[in-house]
Amino acid sequence: MMTDPIADLLTRIRNACQGRRDQISLPHSRTKEAITRLLADEGYLRDVEVTGEGPKKSIVVHIRYGDGGEPVLTGIRRVSRPGLRRYTSSSEAPRVRGGLGVSILSTPIGLLSDREARRRNVGGEVICEVW
Repeated sequence: MMTDPIADLLTRIRNACQGRRDQISLPHSRTKEAITRLLADEGYLRDVEVTGEGPKKSIVVHIRYGDGGEPVLTGIRRVSRPGLRRYTSSSEAPRVRGGLGVSILSTPIGLLSDREARRRNVGGEVICEVW
C-alpha cells in the first residue's frame, strides 16, 4: 500500500528527467492526471496521455527537453505531505524562485497554479513546487 501517491508521481517525474527518459507510465488517478496536465499547461511537460480503461488505466507522461537536451523541469519538491499539511491564502501563495517556477495548489475549484490562485483570489493546500 502506498501512503503518498503524489510524492511517488513527483519522484517518478524527477527520476525520468535525471535519467533523460522520453516518457514514463504510471497508474492513473484523477489527482495525478490533474497535476500532470497542469505541468504540461505550464510548459514543464511535453504531453500527457491517458491510456486503458477501468482499473487498467494509466497515465503516459512525455518529458520535455530544451534545445541542448537538458530537461525543462530542473526541480520538483513536495510541500504538503500526509504528515504535515501546508495551507495558504491567495495573497500568501508561495512564489517559487522569484516567480520563475510554479507552485501547485489544491483549491475548492480544483488544482491551480499559484498565479491562477492569486488571480482568482482563492487559497488552498500547497501540493508541490516546480522550477
